[in-house]
Amino acid sequence: MTDYAPFPLIDLAGSPRERGRTHGKAAADRLRRGAKMYAESLLRSGVDWAELERRAEALVPSIEKFDPTYIEEMRGIAEGANEPFAAVVLMNARTEMVAAARQEQEAGQVPDGCTAALALPEASADGVLLHGQNWDWRAECAETGVLLRIHRDDGPDILTFTEAGGLARSGLNSAGIGLTANALQCDRDYQRGPGIPLPFIRRKVLESAYLANAVQTIVSTPKLGSNHMAVSHCGGEAFGFECAPDDTFWIAPDRGLYVHANHWIAESARAQVKDTGLAETPCSIYRDKRVRDQLSAKRGKLTLDDFRSAFFDDWNSPWSVCRPPRLNTRGVNTATTAMILMRPGEGHLEACPMPSLNKRFTTYRLTPDRTAQRQAAD
Repeated sequence: MTDYAPFPLIDLAGSPRERGRTHGKAAADRLRRGAKMYAESLLRSGVDWAELERRAEALVPSIEKFDPTYIEEMRGIAEGANEPFAAVVLMNARTEMVAAARQEQEAGQVPDGCTAALALPEASADGVLLHGQNWDWRAECAETGVLLRIHRDDGPDILTFTEAGGLARSGLNSAGIGLTANALQCDRDYQRGPGIPLPFIRRKVLESAYLANAVQTIVSTPKLGSNHMAVSHCGGEAFGFECAPDDTFWIAPDRGLYVHANHWIAESARAQVKDTGLAETPCSIYRDKRVRDQLSAKRGKLTLDDFRSAFFDDWNSPWSVCRPPRLNTRGVNTATTAMILMRPGEGHLEACPMPSLNKRFTTYRLTPDRTAQRQAAD
C-alpha cells in the first residue's frame, strides 16, 4: 500500500487578485507539474507553446464576459506561481483546449471519468444529505490536486477540490450546496462557440446562495462540450444535469438516491444525442449500477462509510469503480485519482488521493452558515 501525501489545503481571502496570488504561491509546484503535463499533451497534438498562448488568449473575452473576476483571479495565480498566464488558463480549460486539438489532429484526449452518488436526507441514517464521487483521470493528478477554502465577502464561502491552478471542480459551500461533476461525450461536442470552460461554471455553481441560482447557471450557460453535474442542497433537494453544448436534461433522485457515471441516462437525452463516450469508458455502464445496487440495499440507513465502501468497489479491476493505475483505450495512464465524500450541510469533506493504492483520508472543514441554509430551505 502506497502512502500518498494528503491534498494540501489552501485558505484564500481578499480580492480576486489577492486570492489568486495566495493560491499560486502555495501551489506553484503542483500547478507547474499539471501545466507541463497538459502542454505536452497539446504538443503531441501539434499545438506548440506559442499556439497554446494564442488559444488561451482567445478564451479570455468569453470568460471575462461570464465573470471578469475569474480573469483577475487567474492572473493572480500566475503571478503567485511565477508562471505564464496561459498555463493557468490551460489548467482551467484543459478539456476544451485538448479536445479542440484532438478534433484537428485526431490526437488523444483522455476521457475524464467519475462515478458520483448522493443520498437525500430520507435515505441516510441520520437525516443528513450525503454527496460524493470518485474522480477518474490521469494518474499523475493524485499529486497535483488541492483543496481551496475560499472566504468571500459577497456570497457563501467555498470548499472545493480542484487541480492546482483551477478555480473549482467538486465541493460544497457554506449555504449547504454540494457539487460533483462527471464527463459525458456526444456528437454535438466542440462544434459550436463560444462557450464557457467547465471549471468556471462549477465555480459559479459553488458561489450560489440558493439552489435555484445553481440550476440557472448550469442550464443557461453555453458550453463547448458535454458534462454531467449533480447539485445538492442540504435542505433535502438534489438533481443531476446532463449537459450537451446546446441543451440540458435534468434527472431527479429515485427514492432519495442518485448515481451517475459517464454515459447518458436521461431518456430524453438518449433520444436526442448520440453517446460517443462509451467506446472510451465502457465500464461506465456497470460502474453506476454497482454503486446504485450497493447503496440501494441500505436506503434509509446510509452513511459516508457506505459511500466509501461502494466507491472502493473493485469488481472487474482494473476496469472497476475504483480503478488502479492502468493504460486506457488511448494508451494513457489513468486511475481513480481521488475519492471525495461530503456532508454539505455540515461543511464536511473527506478526500483520499489514489484510493486504489492508498486508504488514507483527510478531513477538510468549512464553517456552515446556518442562517443562509435555513433561508434557502424555507
